[in-house]
Amino acid sequence: MKSNHKVALLTFSALFLALALVLPFLTGQIPQFGSALLPMHLPVLLCGFLCGWPWGLAVGLIAPILRSLLFGMPPLMPTAIAMSFELAAYGAVSGFLYAKLAKTTLNTYVTLAVAMLVGRAVWGLVSLALYSLILRAPFTGAMFLGGAFLNAWPGIVVQLALVPPIVLALTKVMRNTRGA
Repeated sequence: MKSNHKVALLTFSALFLALALVLPFLTGQIPQFGSALLPMHLPVLLCGFLCGWPWGLAVGLIAPILRSLLFGMPPLMPTAIAMSFELAAYGAVSGFLYAKLAKTTLNTYVTLAVAMLVGRAVWGLVSLALYSLILRAPFTGAMFLGGAFLNAWPGIVVQLALVPPIVLALTKVMRNTRGA
């Protein structure tokens, strides 16, 4: 029974990783704000919520770098590197908090909001380090606000609109399936 559960977690994590690699192709068809929809973030958040923090962390860490190496986007330095830490934080925080809190609608939104804020803070800190230490260029407060919030608002709205209902629905289905 326990090995079946591990196989299921590995399978779902692989599915979420595949979605993180493919979704940017779909949103890239909207040149005005396709990347602002943050398509890689959705599967990583869902993986954290549904598979747990270790799996969410792993998928978040791997997805941007693998996508960069396979398809050339996002650019490896500094974008994919900083994103990998950001998405790893999303996956880890969403999985950790969701496991600790009662599975209510409010707690699902709280978990998502905390994960999004922590992930953006991690992105900012890693970007600051990359720009300062490696690129020898400034990473300003305006760059942080623009990248983390102002340019990302469409993706933030999509995450808030889609992630909690999907998580709650799949959690209910998984609970009913285990009980059957």
